[in-house]
Amino acid sequence: MRFSDDFITELCARNDIEDVVSKYVDLQYRTSRTPKGLCPFHSEKTPSFIVYRDTQSYYCFGCGNGGNVITFIKNIERLDFVEAVRFLCDRCGMAMPTDPVDDEYLRLRRRCYEANREAARFFCGCLKTEAAAPARAYLEKRGLLPETVKSFGLGFAPDTWDSLVKYLKGKGFTENELVAFYLARQGKSGHAYDVFRNRLMFPIIDLRGNVVAFGGRVLDDSKPKYLNTADTVVYKKGSGIYALNFAKNNKDRALILCEGYMDVIAMHQAGFTNAVAALGTAFTQEQISLLSRYCDELYLSFDSDEAGQKATQRALRLLENAPMKLRVLRIDGGKDPDEVIKTQGKEKMRDLIDNAQNDTEFALSQAQAKYDISTDDGKLGFLNDAVLVLAAVPNPMERDIYVSRLAQLTGTSREAIAQQVHRAVLAKRKRDNRAAFENDAREAAGDDKGKIPNPERRAHLRACKAEETILASLLKNPDYLKRFASMLNADSFVTEVNRNLFADISARIRANRPLDLSCFSEESSNEQISMLAYLLSLGEKIAGTPKEMEECIRTLAEEKSKQALPDASGMSDEDFIKFMENKRKKAGV
Repeated sequence: MRFSDDFITELCARNDIEDVVSKYVDLQYRTSRTPKGLCPFHSEKTPSFIVYRDTQSYYCFGCGNGGNVITFIKNIERLDFVEAVRFLCDRCGMAMPTDPVDDEYLRLRRRCYEANREAARFFCGCLKTEAAAPARAYLEKRGLLPETVKSFGLGFAPDTWDSLVKYLKGKGFTENELVAFYLARQGKSGHAYDVFRNRLMFPIIDLRGNVVAFGGRVLDDSKPKYLNTADTVVYKKGSGIYALNFAKNNKDRALILCEGYMDVIAMHQAGFTNAVAALGTAFTQEQISLLSRYCDELYLSFDSDEAGQKATQRALRLLENAPMKLRVLRIDGGKDPDEVIKTQGKEKMRDLIDNAQNDTEFALSQAQAKYDISTDDGKLGFLNDAVLVLAAVPNPMERDIYVSRLAQLTGTSREAIAQQVHRAVLAKRKRDNRAAFENDAREAAGDDKGKIPNPERRAHLRACKAEETILASLLKNPDYLKRFASMLNADSFVTEVNRNLFADISARIRANRPLDLSCFSEESSNEQISMLAYLLSLGEKIAGTPKEMEECIRTLAEEKSKQALPDASGMSDEDFIKFMENKRKKAGV
């Protein structure tokens, strides 16, 4: 589906980017023109995500993600372009234009949803068969009730080669579609066979109620223990949260993050319907962004073994700048929530939740576990680590409380501990201020240490800065294209990214098409949109005068001439002499 420039322009005008972004990002207002916040697309301590009101764009100088309000919704909600447009239409009450032509990508997504839904029905039906007796016995052993199994749509993939393939082909799906949707693989014989075989099946459902993927668990000792859907047109690993479709509506706006499917299901059955789990092998920034929309307080409930504790520490590092309050459950009486509930009951689980540690308490307990504080050396080592933990606590009163606790625990002078914490706070503040200063200086100067989406920039820094200034000037002053037509064309550019952008921008100017970022969104890649957003951010920093354009064009000519010079090291003596004679003649020497 294609949209007119007028429609996209009006849609963006009705969805002010600052208003939209502020629902996801805690914006800081250092100046009236450039609200800034921590980027929702990567983990950072110093804000580098900037919203530009004049151009209705945003750009992160930390990760290079940029664009307009449509790009932002695409990235933050993980939608395609048309879905992002529909999202914003719903937000502002605009009607979606109709188009009789069915977009192939949207058709493929719809087919994937349909195939996954039919596959889920197939697996549910198979769970009732005689062949699924081991799967039912496993669920009974884990204490799951029939209504819980039905609620979560659990199923069984039979131990056959192509039962699902045959079933879905009977529903009108082709083998190529099933392979693309990761429900089948292509065999050497050319025939497709089932991806999931002899496994307990967990459907993964998105916030709109669509089955987007599956997780399959073996019922024996074979490997891998869990097999998960790979990336498809409707699913991306590391972006979803299991059971969030159930947990999102809890009135307390608190979520309990568990390690696996069975933990979540056991928690829900016990009445803790705000339990969820991260999908994939590692907790990601995308998942944090998703969780922050549905909770103000997040409880980490990972396994009590060494791997689970390491996972907790990794998650806390990622969550360091998250807007939610953090709590960590200390799982005792079992290795995971499922085992605690089965052996000690839901009352014990409630007690663990009520007594969960905050992130500071968890960090201090982890530090203490490394030392024997009954010895002087152990006590000193623990206190040194604890001081660094407290230096990261922003609230002075909270720090003061923990200083008192440490003094009581170790029998050390409260004043001595407070003095060390104060020194550590000052040192941390100095490091953070330096980082913030360097970030602002990088932003102001357009330094190549920033994440700017041009892979050739570092190798051609002088040319690239001139190219960027030229492009930013054209976006501000389209009439410059005609004015400098005799001096500037696509071949003037050194780097391919900027050469292509110049061709696109100049074509739009000649066609009298608008240069608003919104009008590039549908036809440009994420990388191109990010680069355009960066160029718009330069608009406030460049002079934008004809003289500046001329200087930049001359700089490009000089850089191009350098590229044209032959490599003297590969010349014969005779060729080098001729080359120098020609150069002197051209110079009039």
